[in-house]
Amino acid sequence: MGKRATREAYGETLIELVNEGVDIMGVDADLAGSTKLAELGKAFPDRMVDVGIAEQDMIGVAAGLSLTGKIVFTGSFAVFGTGRCYDQIRNTVCDSGLNVKVCPTHSGVTVGEDGATHQALEDVGLMRGLPQMRVLVPADYRAAKAAIRIAATTDGPFYVRLGRHKVPEVYDETFKGGLPFAGVVREGTDVTLAACGVEVAMALDAADLLAAKGISAEVVDVFSVAPLDEAVICASAAKTGHVVTCEEHNVMTGMGAAVAELLAEKCPTPMRFVGTRTFGTSANGDVLLEHFGLDGKGIAATVEDFLR
Repeated sequence: MGKRATREAYGETLIELVNEGVDIMGVDADLAGSTKLAELGKAFPDRMVDVGIAEQDMIGVAAGLSLTGKIVFTGSFAVFGTGRCYDQIRNTVCDSGLNVKVCPTHSGVTVGEDGATHQALEDVGLMRGLPQMRVLVPADYRAAKAAIRIAATTDGPFYVRLGRHKVPEVYDETFKGGLPFAGVVREGTDVTLAACGVEVAMALDAADLLAAKGISAEVVDVFSVAPLDEAVICASAAKTGHVVTCEEHNVMTGMGAAVAELLAEKCPTPMRFVGTRTFGTSANGDVLLEHFGLDGKGIAATVEDFLR
C-alpha cells in the first residue's frame, strides 16, 4: 500500500459508515479540506456542518447534535481541536458523556513547516486526563480506519489522534484494533519499545538497528492510550525487564506517562522515555523526527544508553 497519512482514513471511513446505516454527522472549523471531513460533506451535504474558525462553537454544535441521537465527529487541527475548546470538551461533552468523537488531524511535530504554534504535543495528555474520554492513537492508515469505526460504534466521548504526515504501513486490511488494545508487532527479549502513532514504524526501524548490535527489542503498539491494555503491556514488561516508551508527544503527560503510571502500580519496571520536552519548531516532518530523537536512530540510541 505504501505510505499514507492517517487523516486520509477520516472522510473515507465516515462515508463507509453512513452507507452501512450509521447515523453520523460531521462538524468542522473551517479546515474540512485539510482534515478530510470535506469528503463526507461532498458525499452527504446534509451530514456536514462547518462553523468557521470557531472550535468552541464546533464542540457546542456537536454536543447539541449528539443530543438528537446523532453520532458526531469533529475536525480541526489537533492543537486547536483540543486546546482552543478544552473547556467545552470537558464540561459539555465529557461531564455529560455525550456521543461526540473528537478526531482532529495535524498532530505532533510531523505537521512540519507550520511550526510550533500548529504542532500539538500536549493533546493526548489533555484528553486522557478527562473522565469518560477514550483515547486512540493509530499507527497507520488501516489502524486509523479501525479507530474511527470503534469510535463510531461505541457510545460516549472519544479522542482519535490523526496526522498529516504520510506514515509506513504497519497493518493489513484485517486489523480491527480494540478497546483496550495493545498489540505486539515484533517479538523480543531484551527491551520493550511501547510506541503509538507514527512512532510504531520508528520503533520497528529501531528494532532492526538494535538487532544488528545483538539487542532483541519487542515492539508493542499502544493503539489504545485510554484505557490501556494493561495485560499486554505488563506481560511484555515482565518478559523483557526494560521499557522504553516512544511517542510524538510531550513525555510529561502522554502515552509514556500513562504506561509509567501502570507499571508503577501493577508491574514496576525500569523505564526510559522517547518524546518531546519542548515546543516544536519549523522544518520538514522527517527532519523533525530526527531532530527530536524520534526516528529509528534516536530510539536505538536511547535504548543502548539505557541498557548500558
